[in-house]
Amino acid sequence: MPNIKPVSDLRNYNEVLRDIAVGEPVFLTKNGRGRYAIVDMEEYEKTQALLKLMGELAKGERKGNEKGWIAIEDAEKELGVTNG
Repeated sequence: MPNIKPVSDLRNYNEVLRDIAVGEPVFLTKNGRGRYAIVDMEEYEKTQALLKLMGELAKGERKGNEKGWIAIEDAEKELGVTNG
């Protein structure tokens, strides 16, 4: 269940910070509407890494669609990967 608190609870921020865990952000509302999310630093870093990876994969897909794809065997040979 999401942990939702009014932004006014930040007056006692230690209590709000205590409720934050990896994978369990605290959502803050302002005037009854979702406004902010406080996340654990580890969760933030994972999210940033995932966004970067997704961006790189999208670039690779665009390049493959524009310039053509290569066979997996050719990619493995170019990368020096051997099958077992």
